[in-house]
Amino acid sequence: MMSCGSGARLGRSPRTRGRPTFLETLPTPPQPLPRFAVNIAPPDLSPWLMDHGGIPGIIHREGAQPGPHVVLTSLIHGNEYAGAVVLDRLLREDIRPARGRLSLVFANPQAFARFDPDNPVASRFVEEDMNRLWCRQVLSGPRRSVELDRARAILPVIESADILMDLHSMLWPGTPLILAGRMESGRRLAAMIGDPRLIVSDHGHQSGPRLIDFERFSAPGSPAAACLLEAGAHWNKDTVEATDHAVRALLRHSGLLPADEAAPLPPPRHMMVTDIVTAQTPRFRFVRPFRGGEVIRRRGTLLAQDGLDEIRTPYPDCMLVMPNLRPGLGQTAVRLATVVPDNVPDAP
Repeated sequence: MMSCGSGARLGRSPRTRGRPTFLETLPTPPQPLPRFAVNIAPPDLSPWLMDHGGIPGIIHREGAQPGPHVVLTSLIHGNEYAGAVVLDRLLREDIRPARGRLSLVFANPQAFARFDPDNPVASRFVEEDMNRLWCRQVLSGPRRSVELDRARAILPVIESADILMDLHSMLWPGTPLILAGRMESGRRLAAMIGDPRLIVSDHGHQSGPRLIDFERFSAPGSPAAACLLEAGAHWNKDTVEATDHAVRALLRHSGLLPADEAAPLPPPRHMMVTDIVTAQTPRFRFVRPFRGGEVIRRRGTLLAQDGLDEIRTPYPDCMLVMPNLRPGLGQTAVRLATVVPDNVPDAP
C-alpha cells in the first residue's frame, strides 16, 4: 500500500494493482544515475568553519535596534552548497542587519568536505540524513552519529530562531519552490518572501522530521516560523542567484535589511501535498522523465509502474512535486499536490 501524507485526498488512491507480466517476474538491473554536470565550484568556507566565539560554522551578526532573530541554514545536505555560496557571499560583503540578529549556519561541514565532482551525490551526508532528525526524542536520546552530534551542537541557535529559512536545492530538474510545512505560519513566511512564487504545504517525511518540522516552528501557538527553499538544480548558477534573491527578500521583509522600491510581485501559487508515493519495489519506473512542478491535467493519467502496481493521478490538475527519477526501494518517488483551498487549518 502507498504511503500518504495526512489530510483528505481529493479522489481515488494513486496506486492500483496491475496484472503481472512475464518481464515483471524477472530481476531488474539497477538504474544507474546519469552523470550530473557541476557548474558551480564549492565555496571556500575555511574562514567561517572555525570557532567565532560560539559554535564553529555559525556566524552571528547583531543589529543596533531590537528585532527578530533570523536564522539561515545551509549544508543540511553536504552536496547542496548553493545556499552556502550565498551565505559566504553575504559574509564577504560584511552585511550587517539594521535590527535584530542574523545567524548564518553551515550545518554539515563534514559532509561538505567529502564533496567530489566526479560523484557529487555521495556527500549528501556522512552517516544519516541530517534533515530527518529534528524531534526532541531523537535529539535527547543516547544514539550518536556525525549528523546527530552536529544537530545537537547547533540546536541552541535553532531554539532561539524567530524566523528560519533552510536553503536547499534539487537533484532532478524542477521549478523552484518554497516548502512551507504544515503550519499557517510557514505559509505566511513563504508568501512574505514572495519569490519563488510556488509555495507547497506538506506534512513532512515518514522517515523523520525535517528542521522546519521541529517543535520550535510547528508547536501550536509558537510565534516562530520556518520554511525550506528548494531553489533549483544542485549545481547550477541560476540556483545560486535564485537563493540569493530569496535570502535578501527575506532579510528585507523581516526588517534586517532596508526595504527596496521594487514593484510588487504577483500573488503566490499555493499547493498542498495530498499523497506521498513511495517506491515499494526496485522496479519503480516513471513512464517519462517528469519535471518537478509539472501539472497533469487529467485524472487517472499513468505516471509510473511500481512492480505490479500502476501509479496514476488521483484528481485533475495534479502537480508533481520534486519527482525522484531513480528512486530506491523505500524512497519517496514523488509527491502529489493540489491547489490549496482558502483558510487551510494547521495540521494537528
